[in-house]
Amino acid sequence: MKIAAIDIGTNSMRLLLADYVEGKFFNRQKYINTTRIGQNVDKEGIISDEAIDRNVDALHEFADIAKKHGCEKIYAMGTSALRDSKNKEDFLKKAFDKSKVLVEIISGDNEADLGFLGVVQEIDDEDILVIDIGGGSTEFIVGNKTDGIKFNKSENVGALRMTEKFLTKDPIDDQEFEDAKRFIESTIMDTIDKISKFNIRKVVGIGGTITSLSAIHQDLKEYDTDKIHKSMILDADIEEILRNLKELTVKEKRNLNGLQPKRADIITAGALILNIIIKNLKIKDVTVSEFDNLEGLICQKLKRMS
Repeated sequence: MKIAAIDIGTNSMRLLLADYVEGKFFNRQKYINTTRIGQNVDKEGIISDEAIDRNVDALHEFADIAKKHGCEKIYAMGTSALRDSKNKEDFLKKAFDKSKVLVEIISGDNEADLGFLGVVQEIDDEDILVIDIGGGSTEFIVGNKTDGIKFNKSENVGALRMTEKFLTKDPIDDQEFEDAKRFIESTIMDTIDKISKFNIRKVVGIGGTITSLSAIHQDLKEYDTDKIHKSMILDADIEEILRNLKELTVKEKRNLNGLQPKRADIITAGALILNIIIKNLKIKDVTVSEFDNLEGLICQKLKRMS
């Protein structure tokens, strides 16, 4: 069965096309469009007309791709920015009118569940921590394949949200950087304390921040899913990348191998969030997964149908 899943994230919209046969994925293809539905949502509380139109057009384009590939079902979810916006219904109506795709706005806990469900498709039976740093929020999930999820929490610290709130100068100002660091630490510390009590054997990172950091670390001139999936980044690597990113202008970041130019302005905030998490949890390495909440959404929907 050919299925499509669409994730309307705060920073980008992503599409997964895949054959799903007897609980396994084949012929996976992913597309990404940096649509920034969450631009200024943290400050204004609403999605701008321009962002609505931009995202409606992108959703329509993704729906067309899915239909041309013969997808029998198209599932779509909205995450942090749509959860937080006062005018989400305007977007949902326009999106359905143009694309005929029904977008479901999911809770932070459900977003975390789906990320875990996607990751465990390829993970052995051991306690893992899944970290998903998005544009508007970061999800933390602890669990294993047999017992499922033991703990999950969504925190409102994301790469786009922290950039807009704190990192406004170019290059980044030392005081801004310290303010962002203090805010992130104070926001997530309770969650970090709870996670510390579990016997975690492996840490897995998903989402655009972590895949980008892996691509930067590997100095990839072109993004290569096979080189990213199951790659590993050490704590020292993350620390060094963050130190370098902080000193560069956005223009200089756009020229970095491995980084999509449209992510250049928010990658430092994403790297800072990850660095704070791994330091406080005393994590030595993070395994990067290309299986994430898109795969999780398909698994969840089809299991409900069966």
